[in-house]
Amino acid sequence: MKFRALLVLSVSLLVAAAGQAQDMSEEAIKDRIKPVGQVRVAGAEAQTAAASGPRSGADVYQASCFACHGTGAMGAPKAGDAAAWQDRIAKGMDTLLDHAINGFNAMPPKGTCGSCSDEEIKAAVEHMIEGI
Repeated sequence: MKFRALLVLSVSLLVAAAGQAQDMSEEAIKDRIKPVGQVRVAGAEAQTAAASGPRSGADVYQASCFACHGTGAMGAPKAGDAAAWQDRIAKGMDTLLDHAINGFNAMPPKGTCGSCSDEEIKAAVEHMIEGI
């Protein structure tokens, strides 16, 4: 009786193990052990899935700048408001860009667009002061 129980248990374990067999190809292994998430380091350029070239100033403004520069939140000059931008423009484009890229007062570096290039930030600034 003990032998039969041991035999049945052994066969059951073999069947279970065979059912658990996995694809051992290199690709299947890499898929099973791939990371669940990614770590991003502050200040590092974020990787994008599909680089489609630089975004326009209007696109960057709508996606990242509008929350403050469209409403005047925290003292941000509104886009197109000549009176609000006059003193800032008088300091020169280099100063405007330095503040936009490195942060100034309540504005963090690159505003809310940590993935923007310096050229995209410049295009967004130019978009906000266009026509002033």
